[in-house]
This record gives sequence, C-alpha cells and structure tokens, in this order.
Amino acid sequence: MLLPTPSYSPVFPFNFGHVQTLFPTLFRKTPVTTPQKRRIKTEDNDFIDVDFHKAHGDVADGVKRLIVVSHGLEGNARKKYSLGMAAQFTEMGCDVICLNFRGCSGEPNHQLRMYHSGATDDLHQVIGYGLDEGGYEKVGLIGFSMGGNQTLKYLGEDPGKVFNPVKAAVVFSVPCVLGESVDVMTRWQNRLYMQYFMRGLKAKVREKAKRFPDRVNIDGLDKMITFRPFDNKYTAPIHGFKDAEDYYTKCSSKQFLSGITIPTLLVQAADDPFLSESCYPIEEAEKSQSLFLEVPPYGGHVGFVEKPWDQSYWSERRAATFFKEHLFCSG
Repeated sequence: MLLPTPSYSPVFPFNFGHVQTLFPTLFRKTPVTTPQKRRIKTEDNDFIDVDFHKAHGDVADGVKRLIVVSHGLEGNARKKYSLGMAAQFTEMGCDVICLNFRGCSGEPNHQLRMYHSGATDDLHQVIGYGLDEGGYEKVGLIGFSMGGNQTLKYLGEDPGKVFNPVKAAVVFSVPCVLGESVDVMTRWQNRLYMQYFMRGLKAKVREKAKRFPDRVNIDGLDKMITFRPFDNKYTAPIHGFKDAEDYYTKCSSKQFLSGITIPTLLVQAADDPFLSESCYPIEEAEKSQSLFLEVPPYGGHVGFVEKPWDQSYWSERRAATFFKEHLFCSG
C-alpha cells in the first residue's frame, strides 16, 4: 500500500539530503539508555553480541513486547539511531534488543564469516534468543539501511520460518536493490561516505587476513575505493556467492517484498543520496496488503531530523505510531 506523503516538515537547512544524512552522526546528542551487553553463541562456534534494553515499567494491557533493532553498514548497536529507538520503545513499555552484526561489536568474530546485506540467519537467531529469554507475546522489528534490507529479506524469503510472535516491522532508508545502490554510491557527491565505509570494511578484512592468511589475500586492498571490487574479492567468495553481481542479485530485498505477510512500513526519503530510483518499490507496495511504503520528501539517509534541538527524531515517532496500530493492537 502506498501511503500519502507524511506531514513531516523539517526546518531549514534540513530540507537537504546531505544535511539530513550528516547531522545526526556529527551533532545529535547520544540518547540516554542503559544497555546490558549480552553474547549469543551461534551454531558455527561463533558469537553475536547484542545490547539489551529493559522497559521502563509495564504497558497497560500487560502484554510483553520486544523490539529488535538492526543497524546499517559499518554501524553497531550503540549508534545514535539505534539508541534513539531503544529510548523511544523502552519508554513505551517494550524491551529492546539492538544487535551487532558479526564483527561490529568491537571484538572480532572467531570465524572467517563476516556480515553482509543478505544474512538473515543471525537476525532469526537473535529473535529466537529474545523469545527464549523473555517469553514475549509480540515482537516488532526495526531496520536501518542494510539492516532494513536484511529485515525485509527475512520477512519475505520464507514467511513460514518467521517466528509467530513477530507481528510488525518498520524499516528506513533501505537499499533494496543492492547493485544499483552500489552504483549510486560511486557518484562524486558520495565520496565522503564511501571513504568512511571502505575504511571500516578494509580494517575488518585486514584483521581476517591475519587470522586466516591462507584464505584472505589483501593484495590490492589498499587500492579499492568502491564497494563492487571489494564485494567481488571478499564479500562474495567468503559468503558463498559466485561474484559481486551474484551477491547483489540474491541478497536484494526488493524481490522478496511480495512474500511479506505482516504489516511492514518502509520509509524511503525522496532526497536519500544513497538510493537508486529502483529502491522506491511503488508497484510492489500498491499490490501488497502488508507492505506500506511512505516517501517523505526529506530525511536523507537515516536522518529524519525535524528540529535539531529535538531529543527524539521523526523516524522514532513514526515507528512508534505504526507499532501502536499494528503491535499494540488487541489482535
């Protein structure tokens, strides 16, 4: 379902995509939360680190609810946008798990495997961990950028596998057609972002090369300045894909949107500097009773600042409104 343009009207100069994208990272005050770090053991003798945020009191209906938040590329559970969601929903009586993708918690993982845009098994395990720990009756998922792509893919690729308590999802700024978004990121306007992402990715590969010298060759790594050659040499072969194109094709979430069966809100700002035109799945939303697409004119990439002095962002309030309708309902 394609939703009307939301009444989201940021003050100047937040009607520019790059300002929206950069401001939260550089100037937003870190939301105040009290995360508890926990480690989940995986079946492949590795681990997933998560931050657990306990609710401030109980909700009126007594239903135990959990929110699971997935971060973006080269992010982590302590990013301000993750903490903003944790602060929002713990105040609403929900427990919140903010997960770290493998290698993103500050400690290298044991296995060669890293994280990638289509890895949904770890998300599934984190949800299962939460259900086992807390006995939650309802679960909501939130994903940002790459974490949003994982969330959409998880919900649509095998709906029968999704845990029954998962009742709704909200995702923001999702590169749901990976190959085309990768091409957008090569534009000169995005050079600063690309340098930031590549710096972190290269560091992770160098660390893997030290521990797996027979499987990771870093010749030419320093010369890589964009995603495609990096994914072709490292991401794809490490995770079982033929090459970068095979990885992008199989892991892009747009192809799985028709399989989503729970209410899911996808918010894509029209001025997002990271997204290609194909990342606005209007036709898929119009055909779906479960996918709700909202395209505000402003917001940048994982920005959604309304007023710079606000303690909470529009994205957090929007997620809260959607979950009030679909996660806090009596059904």
